[in-house]
Amino acid sequence: MNTLLILLAVAVIFIYFFRRNLKEKFIPNKEKYYTIDDRFNAERKERQNEIDELLSKIGKNGLSDLSPKDKQRLDELSKKTN
Repeated sequence: MNTLLILLAVAVIFIYFFRRNLKEKFIPNKEKYYTIDDRFNAERKERQNEIDELLSKIGKNGLSDLSPKDKQRLDELSKKTN
C-alpha cells in the first residue's frame, strides 16, 4: 500500500513539472507549424469574418447602427482586402 502511494505521489509530481511538455506532445500547437501561406490565409479569413459581422450588423439595422469605431474598422478592413 505504501509503495502504491509513493508511486502515485511520484507520478503526480512528474506530471505537475512536465505537464507543458506532455501537453505539446499530445496536443500540438497547429499555429507553430503554419507556413507563410497558412498565416496569410488565416489572417485573411479573420479579416473576412470581421467584415461579415459588420455587414450583417448593417443589414439588420442599417448603416446608422454602426458606431464611428465600427465604420472606421470597416473602412480599414476593406482597404486591406483590396
